[in-house]
Amino acid sequence: MSAVGVPNRDFFAASALDVAPRLLGARLTHETAHGAVTLRITEVEAYVGDGVDPGSHAFRGQTRRNAAMYGPPGHLYAYFTYGMHVCANVVCSPAGEASAVLLRAGEVVEGVEIARERRGLAVAERDLARGPARLVVALGIGLDDDGADLLDPPFSLRLPEDQGPSATGPRTGVSGAGGSDGFPWRFWVPGDPTVSPYRRHARAFPDAKT
Repeated sequence: MSAVGVPNRDFFAASALDVAPRLLGARLTHETAHGAVTLRITEVEAYVGDGVDPGSHAFRGQTRRNAAMYGPPGHLYAYFTYGMHVCANVVCSPAGEASAVLLRAGEVVEGVEIARERRGLAVAERDLARGPARLVVALGIGLDDDGADLLDPPFSLRLPEDQGPSATGPRTGVSGAGGSDGFPWRFWVPGDPTVSPYRRHARAFPDAKT
């Protein structure tokens, strides 16, 4: 699955529900002083906004923390969670409408040694970016990247030539907003070893993923 297409801003101006499955197989690159790391996105989750999605940070409206979700599409929404991890999301929908796609997992395809230095020399290659916190560490993303434009350096994003098959199901770890009774807004590449294991909710909404 080769990455060939550079998306324009309009690609991200749709709902996260539309954008999320189209990001599977895309290649996201982040270049830092240590070098560039590229991963192929294999798992994502969609979150929408005000009063609609109880699993979203935007469920109760705009705050200082979630301001990037209300900004221009195609930018990064990065936030701190559990007091120890950063998670990264792709902002979708027109500015002023909050929706975003959480980057849950990927395969590191370039810069493997840089990612391994960040994640640990003993970490298996499939686990370098398997899970949202691991993905952020492997790419070298931090809170200071909140609001960064994914279409401009030091980031770049390329879409796959062939979308390939995808699977969908409940979101991971979101109480009341992703169980078997609704919100099947997690998308992944079926059979890919880098996809993170599903787990049922561990905490209550609304402070869930994005």
